[in-house]
Amino acid sequence: MEIPAIVGAGLVVIGAGIGIGMIGGKAMEGIARQPEATNKIQTAMLIAAALIEGIGFAALFAV
Repeated sequence: MEIPAIVGAGLVVIGAGIGIGMIGGKAMEGIARQPEATNKIQTAMLIAAALIEGIGFAALFAV
């Protein structure tokens, strides 16, 4: 691997980590505000996190 590819892979991992962290944080805020909507929020959070992670993996393989 060349240096630009390594830097690109690092940026992909950082971006995916930030995205998943933001989703988790916002989901916890939503659950704290509306505990009765916990199941819907968790389902949406898991789907969104899986999509972000999938995009991150695809970007790593493209590098």
